[in-house]
Amino acid sequence: MPGKFFDEWAVGEEYFTPSRTMTETDIVWFAAMSGDYNELHTSEEFGKKTQFGKRIGHGLLGLAVSHGLLFRLGLLDGTAIAFLGVEDWKFEGPFFIGETIRVKVKVAEKKESRSKLDRGVIKLFLQVIKEDGTIVQSGYQTIMVRRKSG
Repeated sequence: MPGKFFDEWAVGEEYFTPSRTMTETDIVWFAAMSGDYNELHTSEEFGKKTQFGKRIGHGLLGLAVSHGLLFRLGLLDGTAIAFLGVEDWKFEGPFFIGETIRVKVKVAEKKESRSKLDRGVIKLFLQVIKEDGTIVQSGYQTIMVRRKSG
């Protein structure tokens, strides 16, 4: 089933993604992929001595997972043309191994393309939320989306 076309998005509408439990494997793979082996993420002993008392997940891992969870909604399947950017992304708190997160998605803006009539741009406000309701990350993601053909 195709996702929503630009014309079908409405400013103010909200969605919640499926949830995902963050695992040790997620953190190990992200460290390997990114090269970020900071002890805050990779050393249990180091983590015990921090204000968090244990290892935390990479902030950029949270951002990446938020984008993946957004796409699990299916709203952009076959209609997304390009990911255009991230704005005002805030890392508001940590997430830990074993915690479950989901994303609240709200349509903040939509703009028609002036030069190409077959597309438009939507700006989504995302909040990464832990199971206890704590917001750990938030910000905007902007995506170019196809318009419905006439």
